[in-house]
Amino acid sequence: MKDDKNRHQSDDIQLDDDLTTAPKTASDMDSTESDSAEFDDLETEEFVDTDEEGKELGSSAKLKQLREKLKVAIEEKQQYLTGWQKEKAEFINIRRRDEESKQEFYKFAVQGLLEELLPVLDSFDMAMSNKEAWNAVSGEWRAGMETIYSQFKGILAKNGVEAFGEIGNPADPAKFHMIGVDNTDDGKLDHTVSAVLQKGYMFKEKVLRPAMVRVFQA
Repeated sequence: MKDDKNRHQSDDIQLDDDLTTAPKTASDMDSTESDSAEFDDLETEEFVDTDEEGKELGSSAKLKQLREKLKVAIEEKQQYLTGWQKEKAEFINIRRRDEESKQEFYKFAVQGLLEELLPVLDSFDMAMSNKEAWNAVSGEWRAGMETIYSQFKGILAKNGVEAFGEIGNPADPAKFHMIGVDNTDDGKLDHTVSAVLQKGYMFKEKVLRPAMVRVFQA
């Protein structure tokens, strides 16, 4: 019984070996040889330049063709470069115009605010110019008001606002609004400011408000 079992196991093993070592069929061999031949054809195939009719080009024709292709490539490159440069220049111009617009908007906005604040400075000037009434109040009150006035002018000065208009200044019509004349025999005082009725103000080298003055006339 044991010998029969071993015999069967031996037969099974022999059967498996026969299956794994079975010879290939003729069709399998033909298929393998065909695949190998196609692979060899791909490896040994040569690619040649041809003209529109399929004829192989000579060396001079190939060189001419390469030069034409290079010329076309250079022209396309120049076109792309020119287009990119134009786009870049236009982008820079747009940014510059946008920045200029923002600066102009800021100037107009600040200028409008400053013009509304100037009457407050005028009120301080009028109160402090009346020496009799100014000196009649307590010293502590005057000191407090003078401190506020100085702080107010300091803030405006940091933002580019400066007052102008003093007696003796040349009567520049671009900066002074003349509302009257005072006769004088001194020729040196001719066309100079004789009295300041209202101070003028500059905003970053631009006249924010002209000064109202009287002028000497010889």
